[in-house]
Amino acid sequence: MDASQVILITGASTGFGRLFAETLARHGHTVFATMRDPQGKNAKNAAELLALASRESLSIFTLECDVTSDASVELAVRSVIAQSGRIEVAINNAGYGIIGLAEAVTTQQAQQIMDTNFMGCVRVNRAVLPHMRRHRKGLLMHISSGAGRVVIPAFSLYTASKFAMEALAETYRYELASQGIESVVVEPGAYQTPVFGNLVYAADESRGETYGIANQIPTKMTALLAGTAGDPQEVADAVLRIIETPVGQKKLRYRVSQSDLGVDEVNANTDRVQARLLEMFGLTAETSFVHREAAGAAD
Repeated sequence: MDASQVILITGASTGFGRLFAETLARHGHTVFATMRDPQGKNAKNAAELLALASRESLSIFTLECDVTSDASVELAVRSVIAQSGRIEVAINNAGYGIIGLAEAVTTQQAQQIMDTNFMGCVRVNRAVLPHMRRHRKGLLMHISSGAGRVVIPAFSLYTASKFAMEALAETYRYELASQGIESVVVEPGAYQTPVFGNLVYAADESRGETYGIANQIPTKMTALLAGTAGDPQEVADAVLRIIETPVGQKKLRYRVSQSDLGVDEVNANTDRVQARLLEMFGLTAETSFVHREAAGAAD
């Protein structure tokens, strides 16, 4: 096991983020569980985490962090550095889902979900990377979804945001490899977390008037996904294993799911394509151990 690491988690008030904080702290890591409004809206959630830390002598600290605000993200990162002097892992977990026909999602709704699910990662990564670079080590972790690799009808903008996240994460992996900084993606399947109760619905219902039977897709998909939900601790355990995997031995993508939607097949095929692409552009030296991993997948 690696020595205790300093870990920043976004969206840690409930769900996966909260579970990650508890699991990682219980295994000796120092965790900064960030969330919006820990003194107000999330006061109860923040208090529960701090009470757990006190009760079990865990290194869990709560911080305000709104991933849609550059200033909020920068302040949170500065607070971690002031207290701990370093950040070794940043877990981009903050996000939410929109359900409904793609045409019924308003442009404002589309901008909002991309600002959280995708631009939030851009903000967090930009804020932590100078500190990771100073120590020539670090891990950017992106909590995606099977919907970041395959399209799920009725979840168009959520899927688009996760596709964008995965493209960003993979690009970072190639560009940062020579600096000792890693980037990985975790792709959970359907798990029983508050995400299903916090779904936003496409607002322009008038756009569905001509869709007929297709209007039933959102309801069917929600019921199907909720009915297959498993124990989210499986995802938290996977995150712990990834963080404690030695530098240079981490994969790019980790699929954690009780069901097979073909995501592993998609990942294997794109690994081979990316290996050939890196060869074509002569980027083998620049991508270091990342290229060797991809080349192995192509054999």
